[in-house]
Amino acid sequence: MDESLIELEISKTFSLQKSNSIRLRESTSDYRIKQLENLLDWIKTHLDDIRKAIHADFKKPYSEIDISEIFTVTSEIKYVIKNLNDWMEPKKVSRSLALLGTSSYIQYEPKGTSLIIAPWNYPFNLAIGPLVSALAAGCTAIIKPSEMTPHASALIRRMIEELYEPDTVAVFEGEVEISQYLLSKPFDHIFFTGSPNVGKIIMKAAAENLSSVTLELGGKSPAIIDKDVDLLDAASKVIWGKFVNCGQTCIAPDYVLVHQDIQLPFVNALNDEITKMYNPKNKGIEHSNDYARIVNDKHLVRLNSLLSDAISKGAKVEFGGKINVNENFFEPTILTEVSENMDVLNEEIFGPILPIVNYVDIHEAIRFVNSKPKPLALYVFSNNENSINTILNKTSSGGAVTNDCVIHFLHHELPFGGINNSGIGKAHGHHGFLAFSNEKAVLKQRVGLTSSKSLYPPYGFTGKKITSFLLKWF
Repeated sequence: MDESLIELEISKTFSLQKSNSIRLRESTSDYRIKQLENLLDWIKTHLDDIRKAIHADFKKPYSEIDISEIFTVTSEIKYVIKNLNDWMEPKKVSRSLALLGTSSYIQYEPKGTSLIIAPWNYPFNLAIGPLVSALAAGCTAIIKPSEMTPHASALIRRMIEELYEPDTVAVFEGEVEISQYLLSKPFDHIFFTGSPNVGKIIMKAAAENLSSVTLELGGKSPAIIDKDVDLLDAASKVIWGKFVNCGQTCIAPDYVLVHQDIQLPFVNALNDEITKMYNPKNKGIEHSNDYARIVNDKHLVRLNSLLSDAISKGAKVEFGGKINVNENFFEPTILTEVSENMDVLNEEIFGPILPIVNYVDIHEAIRFVNSKPKPLALYVFSNNENSINTILNKTSSGGAVTNDCVIHFLHHELPFGGINNSGIGKAHGHHGFLAFSNEKAVLKQRVGLTSSKSLYPPYGFTGKKITSFLLKWF
């Protein structure tokens, strides 16, 4: 379609959603739950279509698709349906003596029109997960899926067109120009998942219309391996968390800080775990059906550049390093002897390269983490509660997990999101509902009664006495 026609269609759809968003302010929980039930039913009856579409884009294994793309969404929908009635109820709040005679509550109203800009690495999960929150809050939504995963994007568009009218939910595919035109519209809320650099662009565009934002970004998420640790347990969890989806995960461990006394056995354990997971029959990881591919040749070149830079500056390849440009295959790669002048320790890797840095004591590891922008996630492996608490109390991150990786994303009761460079705002479950809602403060006063009339001008003796009393006792 001609670009000008797409812009016209976007403007038309935005206007429709703007009008419909006013009607949806009064939508009931039954209405919203029905919208979510329809979405859940469609997913359940099109499981194979979802798997085939995502696999076609970068050969993600079906089992990974089931757990990281489909289950994450279906379990979120079920959790929201179960709790939505309670979330929508106005919440009464207590009053102070200074406001005696009044009653107050918080009313949850939909923000209105929302824009969801989704990434390519989990194309279904990270487009539809935010949609679940938007529908639960009573918002309309326009989804912009990634152009880098065209099969998944086409499937999302088909699903949305079969389920919803354009005045409620719509999808626009295309390159960056489509995103730019969408961002020029005065959306009430923008939900973006992607890199910190693009997140800054989104925030600037949102500022033009004072749109609120949820930014799920990334950064360099560390895994700290304490001296007091179960090596095999830690190694298996780090390898899974790092190399699932071929390392293309925003909360994957970006680098490992390991105590120098256990670096060698830990690296050996990492190497063994890679072989167990991706090459158990010794046919080569390239032939494994359980290992995804890099999304495109551009990202393969970027990752190869990171690896080449590290090697040229003295890094040692402990495992992997093999690349097949025809398949966008990048072998799981472990690096040691890395230093701060290497790009792998300064740029978010977002791929299957894992640098290992050793430290002497836990405070050195903490200083290393704190020298970098606040990460989206932080992982601590230790059997020592004092060490765990010291790390958690002296570092800042969007989320943290002890003795595992990545799995906090699946916990519906926990807020998911970053802090500063790794993101703004929280998502999932009730936190996602709140992200798309305005928490409106409502105070009700009785006619003819106010506790502050004595404070109206002209200010006299009584008003001064009351003011003095308030300052002293409240």
